[in-house]
Amino acid sequence: MRAYRWVYVGFGLSLTVGVQAEPAVELTLVGDWAVRVMVRGAQGQTAVIQVPPPTQCQVDAERYDALPVFDSRAPGWLKGVRLRGVRAQETTTPGLMLPDSLKIRAGPDPDAEVFEPGRDYQADLHWATVGRLPQGRIRANQPVWVSYRHWQLRLDSIVLTPQGQIQLRSGQPQSAAPLPPDLAPGEQRLANVWVCGGIAKLSPDHLFPILETTYPEPPKSSPTPAERLLPQAMARLRTGQPLRILAWGDSVTDGSYLPDPKRQRWQEQFLARLQARFPQARIELITEAWGGHNTAHYLAEPPGSPHNYREKVLGAQPHLVVSEFVNDAGLSPAQVEERYSRFLADFRSIGAEWIILTPHYVRPDWMGLNRERDIDDDPRPYVAGLRQFAARHSLALADAAARYGRLWRQGLPYTTLLLNSINHPDARGLELFADALMALFP
Repeated sequence: MRAYRWVYVGFGLSLTVGVQAEPAVELTLVGDWAVRVMVRGAQGQTAVIQVPPPTQCQVDAERYDALPVFDSRAPGWLKGVRLRGVRAQETTTPGLMLPDSLKIRAGPDPDAEVFEPGRDYQADLHWATVGRLPQGRIRANQPVWVSYRHWQLRLDSIVLTPQGQIQLRSGQPQSAAPLPPDLAPGEQRLANVWVCGGIAKLSPDHLFPILETTYPEPPKSSPTPAERLLPQAMARLRTGQPLRILAWGDSVTDGSYLPDPKRQRWQEQFLARLQARFPQARIELITEAWGGHNTAHYLAEPPGSPHNYREKVLGAQPHLVVSEFVNDAGLSPAQVEERYSRFLADFRSIGAEWIILTPHYVRPDWMGLNRERDIDDDPRPYVAGLRQFAARHSLALADAAARYGRLWRQGLPYTTLLLNSINHPDARGLELFADALMALFP
C-alpha cells in the first residue's frame, strides 16, 4: 500500500501540564479511510485512525403536495421543488443526491405508477430539484411521492485525550453546515476531517490540522485605523454624542435567514461589542439591506421605492456607514473604483464616514477554488479592488475576507459555516465580520 505523508505544525497546543509546547502533528494517509497521526513533543503519541466513510441515506415515498413547472432558466436550487433530504435552508446542498436513485410515483406504494423523466417531469440532479412538465402526466396540484438516496456532510475530529490517547470523535451528519463534535473535558482537538458528501476516499484536501486556534491579530497600531480614518465617529464614541451607524448590504446584512437575527447579525454583534468598549457612547443602529441584490440595484430603484439609494441610504443621515455587499463580487477593480467613488462623494456630501467590509468566502466554484485548504489569499478581483480602493482613498477597511481565508488553519472548512451551502454565514461566520470591524478600533 502506498502511503501519503503531510506534515503540519500546530501552534498553541499544550500537551503536558506545565509545558507550553508547540508540537508538530504529522498526518499520513495509509488507506482510503485510514490516517496515521503522530503528535511530536514530550510524549510522541502515534495512532492509526479509521474514519467512517460518508453516510448515505435512503428516502422512500416522500410526499409533495404538488410540483411546480420545471424552470430550466432559474438557478439550480430554484428550478423546482427542493428535496427535503438535502435542503439547506432556502436552497439545497449540491452534489448530495445520487443521480440514478430518483424515482417519482403517483402514490406511496412501490407498485404505484412511475412517472418518466423528460416526459412527465424534469430534474436538476446536481441540485436535487424537480418540477413537472406541462405536457406530462403530472397535473397541477397533484400529489407525488419521491424516493431517492443522498449523502450527508460530516466534520469529524481527531483528539488527544487526557490519558494521552489519540482518538476520533465523529460529528453529526447534516445536509448543510455540520458542526465539529463536542469534546469531553480535558480533550484537545488536533485536527478535523472533512467528510463531504459522496467522496470515494480521503485526500489531503479533507485533512484539517489545527494550526491556529484564533485569527492572528496584528498588534494595535497607534493611532488605530479608526482614530486615523474615522475621527468624527471616534469623537462621538468618546464624548457620548449620538452616533448613528447605518449597516448597508444584501441578504448577509438582512440576516432574516438566521435563527436569531437581532442577536446574530454582524451589525448587532458589532454594536454590542462597540458599546461594551465605549460604555458612555450613545449608538443608534439602522439596517438597510436587500437580499439577493447589489449596489447597482439600489442605484436603479426609483424614488419612493423601499430600497431607493438616495432616500434609504443617504436619507438615513448616518454618521457612519458600514457596507457589506457580497453580491457586488462580480465587479472588477476598475468597476469598484467607478461605482464606489460615487458612494464616497455622496457620503462625504452628507458628512458621513465609511467602513468597507470585504465579503466572506462563498461556494468554492463561485470563487474559482477547487479546495478549502491553503486558501489564505482571496482570488476574487472584487476583493482586490476593495482593498485598493480603500487604500487609495484613505478609507477604513474591515477585512473579513482575510479572516475567512484562514479558517482552514483553525481546522474549519469554510463551507461548514454556510447555512445554505452557498453564501449565507451562520452566527460564527458573522462574528468574523464583527471581529474585523472591532480590529479597527482602540
